[in-house]
Amino acid sequence: MADERQVPRNPLELIRECVGRREILWTYHVNMRLERRHIPRTAILDSVETFEIIESYPDDKYLPSYLVYGRFMDLTFHVLFAVDVPGHNVRVVTAYRPNPEEWSTDLKRRRSRS
Repeated sequence: MADERQVPRNPLELIRECVGRREILWTYHVNMRLERRHIPRTAILDSVETFEIIESYPDDKYLPSYLVYGRFMDLTFHVLFAVDVPGHNVRVVTAYRPNPEEWSTDLKRRRSRS
């Protein structure tokens, strides 16, 4: 059996491509979280060009995952995508609005815990 856990050569390119082609899996849990956090699906789907990987977790439990910074109109958010290279799709693990107290002023780097 081939190892189905593959780290993509270019994770950002794969994420952008999968989201752009709507090769994306949403769980009920994530949909409920998005609604409570006031992040519309369209914000994620229509902001692909703003995506930046700000943290990488290639050894995450099930699939390699990447924390992505994105912007849509006046909304800034982070999305954790798990990437399924053999299945050519991404899964939204969670999405949230970053807390300015926990992130740098550009919301791309965690503040150190002192």
